Amino acid sequence: MDKKRLLIAIIFGLVCIGIGYFLYWVFFASPKTVEVILPGEVLTPGELPTAEKGKITPAKITPSQLPTAPGVTREAEELIATKPLKNKQIIDTPILGANFDKSGLGKFYNQTDGKFYHLLPDGTVKTLSDQIFYNVQNITWSSTKNESIIEYPDGSNIYYNFDTKKQVTLPKHWEEFSFSALGDKVASKSLGLAPENRWLITTDPEGKNISLIEPMGGNADKVIVDWSPSRQVVALARTGEPLGDDRQEVLFVGLHGENFKSIIVEGRALETKWSPTGDKLLYNVHSARSNFKPELWVVNAEGDNIGTGRKLLDLNTWVDKCVFEDNRFVYCGVPTKLDIGSGFAPTMADYTPDRLYKIDTKSGLKTELNIDPGHVIENIFIDSANQILYFTDKNQAGLFNLPL
Repeated sequence: MDKKRLLIAIIFGLVCIGIGYFLYWVFFASPKTVEVILPGEVLTPGELPTAEKGKITPAKITPSQLPTAPGVTREAEELIATKPLKNKQIIDTPILGANFDKSGLGKFYNQTDGKFYHLLPDGTVKTLSDQIFYNVQNITWSSTKNESIIEYPDGSNIYYNFDTKKQVTLPKHWEEFSFSALGDKVASKSLGLAPENRWLITTDPEGKNISLIEPMGGNADKVIVDWSPSRQVVALARTGEPLGDDRQEVLFVGLHGENFKSIIVEGRALETKWSPTGDKLLYNVHSARSNFKPELWVVNAEGDNIGTGRKLLDLNTWVDKCVFEDNRFVYCGVPTKLDIGSGFAPTMADYTPDRLYKIDTKSGLKTELNIDPGHVIENIFIDSANQILYFTDKNQAGLFNLPL
């Protein structure tokens, strides 16, 4: 019996030793490491083996470089990355009164030498007249002839025909000139000293055959002289029924006292631009709703359609930075950023770069065009005949063009 107990005790002890060794081997014993040394290579402690010839190594990519997509050659990728910007400076001296007629012929005043010039579509510049005009402040061009109304800082105004060299002095109290579409008439404000002598008038370009269109009285500052291409409307007047702080009724003024429909604009500081045929009006206003930043709108503006189709174009800019390509498409310079209240003070954006957009006024679709960064567009023009866009810059002298 004692031998049996002794045998059981021995067996139990062996089992315990076996279990203990198994647990030690599983949980505590360190595996043996095996060093693999490549032929001809001596390793020092802490050093990794180097890749041998024939081994695959990762491609080195600099932070500014991405792998080329399948099917795109490196040459094509570099061409895209270095694609030159399209616009270029074609005149590098200060100019004023740039204008382009339907044939694509440009005209402008060179502020450096005081002369007027023609600009041809190929970039050739020729003198329009050898006569020197000193210190010109503003120019209003005829849409059909080589003639203009030239204004000076002291209030003097002259009519000048560049073909016949005829010059006529116009009254100093005439302001804000606009040629008719045929170039045979000019509209302006005649601002007498007394309110009862302040009229909207039309006249021949040489100042003859004056017609009194509407008395302005104390509302001369609310009248925009801007003859429509259709010749039906000679001016716009912000003198409609009062509609609150952020709405106003704008009246259309005809030549013969026509009772045109009016338009309602959602804001103040109205500025306008006609479409080529005069059936639409592009305008900007600002309001509390827009944080007093200018908003661009378009509305039908001819006959029974006046006031219909009003549309907000969701762009904060001024019409001076815009031009119609045709009755549907508009090109506009749009500031990259505008501060609150810039509608009251447009000079706040004088150093804010613009983006250039083509806008479909029907669908609202906007397409950005490729121009040099940093341009602050002042005025913009289009040569539809040759598909060239021109613009002046507030901070850079001269004229820039962009083939469309």
